[in-house]
Order: sequence, then structure tokens, then C-alpha cells
Amino acid sequence: MENQYLSGFGNHFSSEARPGALPVDQNSPQKVAIGLYAEQLSGSAFTAPRNHNLYSWLYRIRPSVMHKAFVPMKELTAKTFTKPQHINPNQMRWNPLASSGDADFVEGIRTVCGAGGAEDHRGIEVHLYSFNKPMGKRYFMNADGDFLFVPQSGSVQIKTEVGVIDAEPGEIAVVPRGMKFQVNPLGAAKCTGYIGENFGSPFQLPELGPIGANGLAHRRHFLTPKAAFEDLEGQFELVGKFSGQLWSAEMTHSPLDVVAWHGNYVSYKYDLRKFNVINTVSYDHPDPSIFTVLTSPSEIPGTANVDFAIFPPRWMVAENTFRPPYFHRNCMSEYMGLIYGEYDAKTAGGFVPGGGSLHNFYSAHGPDVDAFEKASNAELKPIRLTATMAFMFESRSPYRVTDFAMGKDFLQADYQSCWQGFKKHFK
Repeated sequence: MENQYLSGFGNHFSSEARPGALPVDQNSPQKVAIGLYAEQLSGSAFTAPRNHNLYSWLYRIRPSVMHKAFVPMKELTAKTFTKPQHINPNQMRWNPLASSGDADFVEGIRTVCGAGGAEDHRGIEVHLYSFNKPMGKRYFMNADGDFLFVPQSGSVQIKTEVGVIDAEPGEIAVVPRGMKFQVNPLGAAKCTGYIGENFGSPFQLPELGPIGANGLAHRRHFLTPKAAFEDLEGQFELVGKFSGQLWSAEMTHSPLDVVAWHGNYVSYKYDLRKFNVINTVSYDHPDPSIFTVLTSPSEIPGTANVDFAIFPPRWMVAENTFRPPYFHRNCMSEYMGLIYGEYDAKTAGGFVPGGGSLHNFYSAHGPDVDAFEKASNAELKPIRLTATMAFMFESRSPYRVTDFAMGKDFLQADYQSCWQGFKKHFK
């Protein structure tokens, strides 16, 4: 079977699903080959510096403008993309999202927390999804921000304007702002996972500094799909998200009708298991920034609008060192999720796959009593953490939480109890 992906992060790609569909010398010739329409999708201002300029030329069967007027979907908005409103200094932890019943991807989204928004071009919102139905003739387009998908159970197929991405737990996928797509179950009755909706600058690879050319996530392991298209006619629905509100427009054809494209504004995926972990080989902790996969920089150098970091399988070899994550208060706000396994700082239970936690800015956090006692008395021989994958959406902005996130059966009321049993050892 032919590989359906192109390799490399941030590269300028070109792909065609029909030979001769891609113009060779011009972006928008007077007449495009095989009867297609030329259309540019811009992810940045036209005058952005060359290394920040994001665009793709799409050669499609019909132009995107062919749809009827958008009408508001107030009931679906109120159930799915509810606005985070409540600031809360307490450490918070949630159970996995309860099943939303018979639902497609859009119907199965629930917002937990976030900051900023599309109007400010800054911040992030964290959503959970749970769905079991294909979207059928419904498609989605988010004008507000990029979607970073973190599947937790069940593989998903993400059909986008530039091609098709299959992603399983242990992989992530990103669909950039403004691109039309569809998310369907792939060989599973139910799919659950997390979404980080980034309103700020697009994700990029972090600088490596003294690490050098190798380490962390390597650009060649990021995959963007090859061109694939749907030539379908009938009654279709395009759901658009604009400033936090959902709108619906009728169409008479599939919006995924791009036969060829070239550019660097693309959807992509990455296998988190390929992350090259950097860690200490002597003593003490490097800061957790060494686990950053992708970053959305802010206007303040070194301060992220959003960092996406992971805590994967790795060797622990530090000498004379408390090895789990240390007790900490941070100027950044941290939402954590667990894809599979056990997180090494929370061994007493409660932080489970599909669940999440929030330690807001300067909210104290660290290992629970069980993890502290075990690590404080463990024999410090080299050990390997296996079968675990946690992640974090970290932001300089304080996260507000939604009414939904405060629900009694969702929010764990006893999270603080995991720290109440520390003994006084001072003499």
C-alpha cells in the first residue's frame, strides 16, 4: 500500500491526487488544469516574514464560497463549546468524560477550561470529546484556532482539505485554523480524547539551544497527508465555529474536494512514541520544558502562549535525587491529561486515563503522599518507566473553568486529600 503521508515539519509540500492537476509555473493560471478552481488558504498575514508566512494553494472542484448563508446553532453551542467563566485557585481534578450517548464528533465535544479567545489571538481552550457516530454529510471548520487532537481511546480518521489522517492513542494530530475537516471513528465503537484549541501563534517546534541538532521531537517524524478528495453531490452541512459560536450552512457538495495542493499551511500528525527524551545522567531534575513537543510562542521571548509537553516512557537514573516531579508553584497554568498507564507523581489513584487535572498559575502541586513516600525510600538504581503517556497543555494565562467542569459527577471533590497526609519530619 502506498504511503499516504509526506514527511517533515513546516516544509513546503505539494501533492496531487490526479496527475497533471497541480500547476507547474503559476499559482493561479487563467484556467487551471482539468477544470479545477484555484483558491489560497492563508494562515498568516500576507506580509508576515517569510519564515512565518503560512499559506496553501488549493486546486478544487468547486470554490469554497459555494454554500448558503450561515445560521446560528445556539443549542449545540450551549451544549458543546461553553465559555470558561470561573477563575478557581484550587487544584482541580476530573474523572473521564461520561458518554454523551449516540453522538458524532461535534455533538460529543465538551469544554473544560481555557483562557483568551479568537478576538485576542491568544490563549487556549481545553475540550474533551466522546463520540461513536461518523459525521456523515456534516463537516466542520474552526475559524477561531488550531485543533490539537490527543486521542485517548479509539482510533480516529480525520479527513481534511489536504488529505486524510488516521490517528491512534499515542499519536497527535493538528488541523490548522480555517481548514475544513471531518472526524470519524476508525474501527472502534467509541472514541474519546482531548483537544487543545490554540488561539495564539501556530504551533512550532521548540528551540533546542544547547541540546543541539538532535533530541525531543524531530521534524522528519511529523507527517502531513497526501492529496485526497471527495467528488460528492447532494445535501451537506458545514458547521463553522466563529468567536466561540457554532453556525450551520447548507451545501450541495462535499467541501473536501481539493484534488491538488501546495504550501506549508497543512494538517499533520506525530507519533509521541518517537519523542527522544532528554534527561539527567547525574543528579537533580532538568526543568520539565525538556519534554516540550510543540510550542505556540507569545510576544515575550521564552514565555509560551501554549506549550504541549508529554511525559513518556523513559529511564530514571539520577543519583541522590527525588525522582518524581518535584513540589512546585509555577507562573504558568497547567492542564494535564493521561492517555494511558500511570503518572509517576500520582500513584495513589484518582488521576486516570481519560481524566484530567488543573493546577492554575501559582497553585501549589506535586507528588501525592504515596508517590512521595515510595520515592523517598526507594533504592536509587536505574529504572525504566514503561507503558505510560501523560501530557500537559501549559500556558502563561490563567485558566477559567466552565459550568460543565464544575459538575458534581465530573469534578473530583476530594483531590486535595491526596496531599493531606504528609508527616512532619523536621527535627
